[in-house]
Amino acid sequence: MKSFLNRLGVATLLAAGIALAGNAFAGDVADRVASAKKLTMATDSNYPPLSFINQENEMDGFDVDVGKELAKRLGVELEITTPEWTMIAAGHWNRRWDISIGSMTPTQERAKVFDFPAIYYYSPAAFVVHNDSDIKTLADINGKVVGAPSATVYEKYVRHDLVLDAIGAPAFEYQVTPGTINTLNATSALLDDLRLGPGKRLDAVINALPTLNEAIKKGYPFRVVGDPVFYEPLAIAIEKGDKEFNDQIAAAIEAMHEDGTLTRISMKWFGVDYSKAAPK
Repeated sequence: MKSFLNRLGVATLLAAGIALAGNAFAGDVADRVASAKKLTMATDSNYPPLSFINQENEMDGFDVDVGKELAKRLGVELEITTPEWTMIAAGHWNRRWDISIGSMTPTQERAKVFDFPAIYYYSPAAFVVHNDSDIKTLADINGKVVGAPSATVYEKYVRHDLVLDAIGAPAFEYQVTPGTINTLNATSALLDDLRLGPGKRLDAVINALPTLNEAIKKGYPFRVVGDPVFYEPLAIAIEKGDKEFNDQIAAAIEAMHEDGTLTRISMKWFGVDYSKAAPK
């Protein structure tokens, strides 16, 4: 959504340079986490209901709950950091954090930079418009001004440049061809622009359906147009090179799938079980 942030462009641009430079710390993440008894997770600070700061001034949301449970199963404490998504998606983290639990879409291009130990849920992508808009169908969005968060699968979709090549990703078609595409780093800023009214700055926004529904729930004057345009598998991401760390995460997430923990967390935040497989 944040599949998310699952945010492709920067990783593509930097992949070649990172491959040449290498990851100076590859292979030692599992040891570092175990020694410090702390897992540092990077995620978005303003991407409800995936990750956000709640009324108690604490990080909360679906991705945050997944991170807490993962850290618990690894026997360590969880620390959360909230850099810009483009910094996360670029890789080359240099020990600033250990893991991204931020609804990242796994692709072959990103796999040049990251390992993806596990897919933990699937998210539908959809369009919203202002309640006062004349837009009724997806076809009505053609030629309009569409907002998409930068370096994301949503931007890739509206540019007709999206590749979902992860196992379990359903096929999709391009149903919308915008006239103009406006991108911003923050989804919240795009939603604020759309809230100004149809045609003021934007005519529509594409994003993860759970995030759009959350905005509507909070009073944004929006409505969803049509059915989801694609479903993306969302994965946990780590930098390449530490098989032990990869295997530890994979085993923990598999157990969370099997014992229903991910179902419970999904139902808590979405009211729908997105954890098992993408809808057919």
